[in-house]
Amino acid sequence: MEAIRISITLKHLLIENEPKVGLQFRANPIVQSLVDSLSDIEWSDKFNMHYCPNTKRHLNEIYNKFRGIAWVNGNYFFRDKPIKVGSSKNKSKRLSKSSTQTIPTRYIEKLELKAYSANTIRTYVSCFHAYLDYHSSRSINSLDENDVRNYLRFLVNKGKSDSYLNQAINSIKFYYEVVLGMPNRFYQIERPRKRKKLPEVLSQIEVKSLIAHIDNVKHKCIVGLLYSAGLRRSELLALKLKDIDSKRMLVIVRQGKGNKDRITVLSKNLLSDLQSYYRCFRPQEYLFEGPGGGPYSASSGLKIVAKAACKAKIRKKVTPHMLRHSFATHLLEKGTDLRTIQILLGHNSSKTTEIYTHVAENSFKDIEDLLN
Repeated sequence: MEAIRISITLKHLLIENEPKVGLQFRANPIVQSLVDSLSDIEWSDKFNMHYCPNTKRHLNEIYNKFRGIAWVNGNYFFRDKPIKVGSSKNKSKRLSKSSTQTIPTRYIEKLELKAYSANTIRTYVSCFHAYLDYHSSRSINSLDENDVRNYLRFLVNKGKSDSYLNQAINSIKFYYEVVLGMPNRFYQIERPRKRKKLPEVLSQIEVKSLIAHIDNVKHKCIVGLLYSAGLRRSELLALKLKDIDSKRMLVIVRQGKGNKDRITVLSKNLLSDLQSYYRCFRPQEYLFEGPGGGPYSASSGLKIVAKAACKAKIRKKVTPHMLRHSFATHLLEKGTDLRTIQILLGHNSSKTTEIYTHVAENSFKDIEDLLN
């Protein structure tokens, strides 16, 4: 199979007297999304590159993450300053060796042609690579439904979630049915039964406390928009300056989940913060831009929310998506009808939106206390 011709060069960095691994690569949405998913990844303005701690675990993660997707060039890294774990020469060979099949170029090309989001591309590539890795001693075209079932049983025994199992099936079906054009070869593969989990939400008091504990105006605008407009994290990061309509007090979400455009609300209380943020940071294209230009990183957005929750002493694990859930729940509690909430969230089905009736406080306020 033809391998993807993308390279990432490892660099030695010393930041705050701590050894770091720098990652240097040409702009590529697939590589960027995978870099963002690395543990403890940070950005350096000084060196103009991403970096992570220089440890055996982080190096192994880098090589495993990009195996079959990109060539990790560690030649200069190990030659110039060997890692002090055993022999640097042997370590370089062990880390750069790959006994697995590489992902076909056509697989990536089809994902891009289908205009899948960076998150979806990352998920498909990661899941399909794991499938190839499991069957590393065999040609992929020799595998059948039984082999797929055996792999799925392997994932179940490893304790993988139902969501991951469905993603694994989708990534495999994509190769055979979309890349190779085979008609529903694995259509009969049994999927895990969907489990209905209630969304986790914050109270309005907790949300206000969360925002109040943010000093940076840029970070405050990010969290404020996630909540007050009900945005997904990917939608917020894709916002451009032209998508904020302050005259009509609207936020235009372009090509959200399912490649759909929609309109949601712009908070009057947030508008002044957005104006202050713009005067201070002067973004060029995207509303929230990273240090090197382009959209803000997903990992940075996650850290902003988590750090604010920690300062506000909120014991729950707060995520950007929890703010979206809170947006819908609080609107419902204030009397907004489900159809309007469905439109604001961009849900295809009203059944998806109805889940918030199970967590809204006013759904149960009229129920009599049986212990009275």
